[in-house]
Amino acid sequence: MDIMEKLKVLADAAKYDVACTSSGSNRAAKRGALGSAVACGICHSFTADGRCISLLKVLLTNICIYDCQYCCNRRSNDVPRAAFAPDEVAELTMRFYQRNYIEGLFLSSAVYKSPDYTMELLIQTLRIVREKYRFNGYIHIKAIPGADNALIRQAGMLADRISTNIELPSRESLMQFAPEKTKQDILAPMKTVKHGIIQNKNELTLYRHAPKFAPAGQSTQLIVGASPESDSKIVTLAEGLYNKFSLKRVFYSAYIPVGQNPLLPTATPPLRREHRLYQADFLLRLYGFTAGELFSHPDENLSLDMDPKCHWAIQNLDKFPVEVNTAEYTMLLRVPGIGQVCAQKIVAARRVGKLDFDDLKKMRVVLKRAKYFLTCNGKAFGRFLLAPEVLKLRLREDSAGSDYTQMNLFDTAPVALPAPVALPAPVALPAPAALPSPSGAASW
Repeated sequence: MDIMEKLKVLADAAKYDVACTSSGSNRAAKRGALGSAVACGICHSFTADGRCISLLKVLLTNICIYDCQYCCNRRSNDVPRAAFAPDEVAELTMRFYQRNYIEGLFLSSAVYKSPDYTMELLIQTLRIVREKYRFNGYIHIKAIPGADNALIRQAGMLADRISTNIELPSRESLMQFAPEKTKQDILAPMKTVKHGIIQNKNELTLYRHAPKFAPAGQSTQLIVGASPESDSKIVTLAEGLYNKFSLKRVFYSAYIPVGQNPLLPTATPPLRREHRLYQADFLLRLYGFTAGELFSHPDENLSLDMDPKCHWAIQNLDKFPVEVNTAEYTMLLRVPGIGQVCAQKIVAARRVGKLDFDDLKKMRVVLKRAKYFLTCNGKAFGRFLLAPEVLKLRLREDSAGSDYTQMNLFDTAPVALPAPVALPAPVALPAPAALPSPSGAASW
């Protein structure tokens, strides 16, 4: 199998790894090196088949010793298998970068032979890219659960971001669908990365030229819909991971049926559920919410018809309406339709003068939602009943798209066109009457 055939197999196998963020890492260009990393510079775009077009997103191999029922690369699945040598991945990375196809590398792998052996291959690949080719750009690497802590630390000195996929949100689901993995094997690399980042920060305070350890932090991925956990349990787990391991992001991936286990669902969960989880995640990270505030009981799921912020506001009407000229910044963030930028603009502008709804509109506050929860100088936007039943009807999103699917730019099935409509026969129009010549006009 030549290198391009391997690329076709292993790039397709990598499409289930989700990491749709900017790089989060700042590193200036160096003399004699290729590339640089800017915190907001690498925004990942995906083609319809799931491949990232701003990073070379590929597996080192899809030959796996594990038989996780939710994974397309499990050893019992009959799929084409391939494996890159470390120098082949390095050469592909440099070729694609020099042609301006990519800005960085996203490297993962199935577990080949053993976790330590696979991790050593990944580190060897990164060393060739960094030291032989002098690549100074962004690299995201997946840590292999069960690998030795020393190998994780070596990877952290070479990569910008490290992620360890938890995938299933509970220990019970992990035992059921991936019994060869343990919770301890998954959490151990996350602990190692967290301690490495803390230690590196202390080193940088003493010597600013000290090598950086995973400067873009670490992340993880949870599969949504493969196991029966509710949204409440998933968001509570994400909150615990943020607090305990200082993660940069938790990614949520709607389950795609790839297994034959009768306990696994046969249909993909609605993508709007994945979208709602991302919205709840933003409320945790950026808006000061807690999982306990978003859910009233552990088995609750997020509403598909209303975003989590509006749902929370309706459940807590005793805190509203909020006076925009006196409310604290943290309370402004909890008003539907007001984001971080708008809240900062409000706090800065009201130091100069009183604000009204026209001012909020100029600041691009989404008054379609915010008007129900705000007053300006003691006046409401209009006369309406501040009741849960009324607000649910007014704030409910269009439910017609609750079962929508991801658009595909490369559909192979032909599009069924409607049958052509027979046009009526043209109607014979009468010949136009001859107009009289104007009096006194000379004929041509």
